[in-house]
Amino acid sequence: MTSGTERIEASFSVPPELSDQRLDQAVARLMPEHSRSRIQGWVRSGELTVNGEKRRPRDRVLVDDRVDVAAQAEAEVTWEAEAIDLDIVHEDEHLIVLNKPAGLVVHPAAGHEAGTLVNALLHHAPELERIPRAGIVHRLDKDTSGIMVVARSLEAHTSLVAQLQERRMGREYQAVCLGELTGGGRIEQPIGRHPQQRKKMAVVPDGRPAVTHYRLVRRMAGFSHIRCQLESGRTHQIRVHMAHIRHPLLGDPVYGSRMRYPRGTDEELRSVLDGFRRQALHAARLELAHPATDEFCEWEAPLPADFRQLLDALSAFEERRSAS
Repeated sequence: MTSGTERIEASFSVPPELSDQRLDQAVARLMPEHSRSRIQGWVRSGELTVNGEKRRPRDRVLVDDRVDVAAQAEAEVTWEAEAIDLDIVHEDEHLIVLNKPAGLVVHPAAGHEAGTLVNALLHHAPELERIPRAGIVHRLDKDTSGIMVVARSLEAHTSLVAQLQERRMGREYQAVCLGELTGGGRIEQPIGRHPQQRKKMAVVPDGRPAVTHYRLVRRMAGFSHIRCQLESGRTHQIRVHMAHIRHPLLGDPVYGSRMRYPRGTDEELRSVLDGFRRQALHAARLELAHPATDEFCEWEAPLPADFRQLLDALSAFEERRSAS
């Protein structure tokens, strides 16, 4: 089997264990680096044939049927490449692991057609145009900082999507929420679109299952520094779940409540709190199995300067208050 930048070519015989399966299912097993939807497209276009004949994706294959693929590797994305600096933590032929700064939008969209992480990635690794969604398998909100993984090959894309769906990819976040928590906990509440405000997410009865684990790192003068781990990956999950238990993230412009200053707040702390204009959320650690070797991999992203300044200010105020 060979796969180039312009052509994807493969030939094989159907083994006994895949006999009587759907054509698209059998080929997906034989070519796991390609998505089933991509394979279905090849079948419909005639770029994938069985015994030299065009078939339908649902047609059954038999043992020793000959499958031939001669497909054009069409670009999956059409966004423009831009020279934007990236903080790359790890890079190989299958993965790019990076530390995304707060303020950087991940995907081009209405209002953000340029200057995004995807634009930067396409400049850094042009081959990503042939990977679904330019290799993005999970995303961080614009104003959330931290570690992200990007699939650089079709094999990696298939593997990472599967790891996410099977909850085998470990992701840990650091956050600061309003209120002094007494300990950690587990939030299991379904998340879906807000019934009235469609740009927001909310805990709703018919939402998709979502589980967030949080543990207390430190209580500090009306706030809590926490670590969160996700079992699922719903949009805005940590922000929605923490707001649901009435401990929204500090600085959250969408799910937060009015700032509640600690008793005795002085100008020094007030200045830092008022100046922190994003949700206090940072993707700190990522764990996964390497798509090519299945080796356990782990990466961390240090807290950015604004987050460290926030924690230092809260800690210093706590000390000042205790000493008075």
